[in-house]
Order: sequence, then C-alpha cells, then structure tokens
Amino acid sequence: MTAKTNVLPQLAVVVPVHNEAGNIAPLIGEVSQSLDGRYDYEIVYVDDGSSDSTAAELGQAAARFPALRVITHRRRAGQSAAIWTGVQAARAPVIATLDGDGQNDPADIPRLLGELDKARDKTLLLVTGHRALRRDTWAKRISSRIANGVRSRLLGDDTPDTGCGLKVFARAAFLDMPRFDNMHRFLPALMLRRGGAVISVPVNHRARGRGTSNYGVLDRLGVGIVDLLGVMWLLRRGTVPDIEADAADSDEEKDR
Repeated sequence: MTAKTNVLPQLAVVVPVHNEAGNIAPLIGEVSQSLDGRYDYEIVYVDDGSSDSTAAELGQAAARFPALRVITHRRRAGQSAAIWTGVQAARAPVIATLDGDGQNDPADIPRLLGELDKARDKTLLLVTGHRALRRDTWAKRISSRIANGVRSRLLGDDTPDTGCGLKVFARAAFLDMPRFDNMHRFLPALMLRRGGAVISVPVNHRARGRGTSNYGVLDRLGVGIVDLLGVMWLLRRGTVPDIEADAADSDEEKDR
C-alpha cells in the first residue's frame, strides 16, 4: 500500500461519493486488496456534500488506510464535479475511477490498466468497463440500454456502456477535456474528439448491497437529452489537426 510520502504514486483511484455510509470501508478494503503489491497507488475519495455519516466513515478509514486521501465538497456539486476534483488533486499520471456504491468490482482495475499500458500514447486512450451482465433493476437496465443506443447512434462513440463508473485514463487527457456537468457520461465521445481511441472491457457488476441509489430514471433522462445536444455541438466544432513531423524530429527518430 502506498503511504503518504513524497514518492509519487503510479495510479490514483478516484471515487466520488454522496451519502454512501456503509459502503466506505468495504470498498476501500477491496481496492487495497486488488492493488497492494502490484502498484504504487493512492485512493482519492471526494465526498460530494454528504448529509449522512459518510464523512465520519471516511475519517475512520483514513486512519486505517495510509493510501487514502479525502476531499470534501461543502455543498453537493454532482458526480462529474466530484470526479474532476479528485482527478485534479491526484498526484499520479494514471487515473482509475469507481462508483462509490460498491457495484463496480475493484478486482477489474488491473485488467483495464493492462490495456492502457499497451498504448503508445496513454493520453490518447480511454479504457472503459462494459457491464455485460447488469445487476440492477429492470427499469434501470432498460433505460440504460435505450440511452446507450441513442447516444451511440448520435455521437458515434462506439461504446456499449458509457455509464459504467469503472474507467482508466491518463490524468492529463481528462484535464484537457471540456468541463461541464455530467461530462463523466460522455468521456468516450470526448476522448474521440481529442483524436484518441476507446476500448471497452467486460467487467463484473454487482448488486448494491447497502444504501440507495442517488439517481432516478427520470433524472437521468432529463439531463441526458440536454447534455447529449451539448456534446453533439462540441463534436461538430472540435478539430484535431494532422501535424506533419518536424524535419529535425524525424532525423532524430532515424538516429535512434
């Protein structure tokens, strides 16, 4: 486990949470179990204005897990804002994100990292989980399938499950993307807008064991339509220049 030292970690696991009392210590324990001895890592929890005992549980966990860092929003700002806060505060060049409800399996993180490690330029690849077997309610599964189909058709992001909270990417790439509410649902399209690529990896998905979801089907539908139109606008106005290598750089490459 990475202790709080001056040594920079290789990986930061960013977890946004809002009213996730009961899920804090179990998930942090699983993250540690999956990464200990394999990576130098930190775990960055962002408490997005919780009103339950989430803050107290994070304080207790920080005493047990040296790799844990906790950042708190005084008022709820939303999941995307919490992810942005965590990524910006992270000290590692590579980020893995997880939902804080325990439905994502931290044991899948190394497989996604393995795909990112194959990339010649990590800033041009997003590796996202694909929950092929969803452990959610019937209503959530149907609404998600419809939303993913519409989004994929309109944005052309060729990603079957953008809603999966388990994603791996370069910190620099994320901070270079346009920032807006609910941007976390459109990371594949935003990566393609940068001239990058997206890989989807099947991952485990688990039923929520504690607490209740912070989102409803109608909530997601309402904001999703507005955000979708905004991202379509961004994609149409995003141009990736095709840069010819400088002659001096080309000669240097030949000499290697």
